[in-house]
Amino acid sequence: MGMRLVEFQYNLPERFIAQKPLQRRDASKLMVLHKDTGKIEHRKFTNIVDYLDKDDTIVLNETKVFPARVQAIKEKTNAKVELFLLRELESNMWEVLVKPARKVRIGNKLKITKDVSCDVIDNTISGGRVVRFSCNGDDVYKIIDKVGAAPLPPYIKRKATATDKKRYQTVYARHTGAVAAPTAGLHFTKPLLEKIKKKGVNIVPIVLNVGLGTFKPVQVEDLSRHRMDSEYFEIPISAADIVNKTMEDGKKIMGVGTTSARAMESVFITENRINPGMGWTDKFIFPPYDFKVINKLITNFHMPGSTLLMLVSAFATRDMIFHAYEVAKRHKYRFYSYGDAMLIL
Repeated sequence: MGMRLVEFQYNLPERFIAQKPLQRRDASKLMVLHKDTGKIEHRKFTNIVDYLDKDDTIVLNETKVFPARVQAIKEKTNAKVELFLLRELESNMWEVLVKPARKVRIGNKLKITKDVSCDVIDNTISGGRVVRFSCNGDDVYKIIDKVGAAPLPPYIKRKATATDKKRYQTVYARHTGAVAAPTAGLHFTKPLLEKIKKKGVNIVPIVLNVGLGTFKPVQVEDLSRHRMDSEYFEIPISAADIVNKTMEDGKKIMGVGTTSARAMESVFITENRINPGMGWTDKFIFPPYDFKVINKLITNFHMPGSTLLMLVSAFATRDMIFHAYEVAKRHKYRFYSYGDAMLIL
């Protein structure tokens, strides 16, 4: 039997979980882990530039988080209900999670604003609902933008604010479709990206729409039996060309976050080649795994038992990551989505 879920559990006191973003995105700490030696350096995120060389390529996930948490009222009973929008199935028809689920049945009508409501038309296998919006010809996304709240992860124990709509979003986000931020990218500022570009580094945008599966606990002890939720990705031809050239030239590719790493590894075909294209990936990366595309990885500090922790443990080694996390606690690093960053070389 391969790796087991129990091997990815660790204890994290709540005080380490960042509840708010820092005032300046790139002021976060950066732990640099050298996987060949196990050496650890403590830097600031702005120092990321020092770990990139001319003609290297950095891969960014341009997915944009939409404010997926929407409050509604049940017609007839006026009971309050929360909708968490997962994905659009077709025009005005969405898969959602509902809270409290037991109160929401097929046939219910849920009022969101004076002019906007939705009808519950089906149940999903995973306990969610399918709803159809009626919004007087308006685009659902426009309405959500107005009334929705940022879908902060469950470990952030406060209500989302207007600031979160901006800060739980990368500065380069432009492709709407994620219900969770690709958090490694939250540390970048536009001036920092300019600095990277000036060094002669290629900045390559791709898309992987992060789904709620990111936070879904793994429920099988034997990891080879875990199934990831599928997530939509797009790798433009221009991006694939740059990545392929970088690999051919023997230069390095830095993935910003586990989402960029998964997208790149999903489209690898042969030595020094990835395929452009769009589609769905349910690639689950856990140790042992031989990365074919990504040589350097920027990531945050992840939850125990999460698929993200498993991916970074495959990139370095499980023991190295767990040792680094203990060091991070001693040095008061901030963990999870609004926390500090780690660079694995």
